[in-house]
Amino acid sequence: MNGDTQEIMNLYSLNKQSNDPSEQDSFYSVRELADARQFIEEGYRIQTVESPSDLERIRKLVHEAACQYLVNKDIKTDDLLDYIHQYVTPDQLNDLRLHIINTLNGNRWVRPAYFRLARHALESIVGNELAMQLRLNLSIQMPEDDSSLLPIHADTWSGDSPFEVVVWVPLVNCYATKSMYLLPPTVCGDPAQMLTNTYAQDSETLFHAVEKDLVWLNVKYGQVLVFNQNLPHGNRINRESETRWTLNCRFKGVFTPYADKRLGEFFEPITLRPASRQGLDYHLSETRNHQAG
Repeated sequence: MNGDTQEIMNLYSLNKQSNDPSEQDSFYSVRELADARQFIEEGYRIQTVESPSDLERIRKLVHEAACQYLVNKDIKTDDLLDYIHQYVTPDQLNDLRLHIINTLNGNRWVRPAYFRLARHALESIVGNELAMQLRLNLSIQMPEDDSSLLPIHADTWSGDSPFEVVVWVPLVNCYATKSMYLLPPTVCGDPAQMLTNTYAQDSETLFHAVEKDLVWLNVKYGQVLVFNQNLPHGNRINRESETRWTLNCRFKGVFTPYADKRLGEFFEPITLRPASRQGLDYHLSETRNHQAG
């Protein structure tokens, strides 16, 4: 932690505001306090998408890309995404996923549309000067398929910045084992310490050690999940009869610390304000030389 960051933390500790919306001296609006309270206390926020038309447009593109991949298949269901496992084998799944990911990221309108799905929630939880992941990710988990499992983990354990959040968008209704789980902060304590605990010999041992405390997140199509990726989370084998389709993308404050995933390589600024742009363009040495002349 550098000196500037430490000073910010010192000032923050002295000036923490109550999460109670009735506090009249709060720096936050009632809506921001509600968003903040849920995110801090539960580790996530689920809400209706803020731009349904953008979600429909994204889902239509995914559906069209899937049909393009299955060009020689006789598709007999209107709900192709839920039942894609009737047309694709587990061995073909990654090729399908990469085809759709490339289609999504090959359309410049997709990332701004994705951001609009949760813009106000992100501004409440993260801030209004944001960096966004350069490429959207897609997860497809077919019933009874163990090739798309994500063992319990916290993203910070593998080099992500603790200042990031994940915006997770289902393209189908996600529930029970067709969804994901998260270990809530009230149980988790310090996620980093879990790596040194005696029961954390491997991910499966860790999962069973905390299994009773995990929260399975039910997120319907038309909703968006913003979650704290510092908390342990993951998925299990999908025991439901339908395939899971979810998009995910990371966001963080532009000026918050980065880890292995750097600005310009993994993230891109998307909502810099005029004062920040002006400050980044300012060169004191040039000003002094001009004055001296």
